[in-house]
Amino acid sequence: MSLELTFGAQDVRILEDEAAFTGYFSVRRLTLQHRRFDGGWSEPLVREVFERGDAVGVLPYDPVSDRVVLIEQFRPGAIRGSDSPWMLELIAGIVEPGEEDVDVVHREAMEEARCELSELLPIATVLPSAGACTEQVRLFCGRVSQAAVGGIHGLAEEGEDILVHSVSRTEALELLAQNRIPNGHTLIALQWLHIHGDSLRLRWS
Repeated sequence: MSLELTFGAQDVRILEDEAAFTGYFSVRRLTLQHRRFDGGWSEPLVREVFERGDAVGVLPYDPVSDRVVLIEQFRPGAIRGSDSPWMLELIAGIVEPGEEDVDVVHREAMEEARCELSELLPIATVLPSAGACTEQVRLFCGRVSQAAVGGIHGLAEEGEDILVHSVSRTEALELLAQNRIPNGHTLIALQWLHIHGDSLRLRWS
């Protein structure tokens, strides 16, 4: 028997829901109560949550060459002292209302890496920072049929400046072991590839 969660969506009361900030992203201020493990209800709690929207990410993998495509780009949230704010990542993008995940994956792959994907497999659904952010990210592995390795891509109107890399699966896992992949979505996807890479290569080859 698998472990089940004790509570569900019905065990939260939203007492107030107001806009605390509205800009490119938004912040909501919630006053809420939730059930406690001792059987009662919490006192009313005030929590701000960051509304970023949902996203998808895809790790492009070529089973013939046994290589993955990673992109390198600047991330302002990664400015921390002497650490480089440029990161190696999988391809990702925000899912706008009414869009399908698969369509966004293919669009972002083309925009960010001129990458054509012939097949997709779901990896995981992730809440990166559920203590403060509502974002949900759906992760995929995509079979690469073409990619603009070494090219610089992205949308100028969004300020994107993206360099496309291709590394062997072994190299990618070495980067992971050396703690050089601090991006959570990419780390999860590479760990998945570490577990499933051999069987996936057989399946796609």
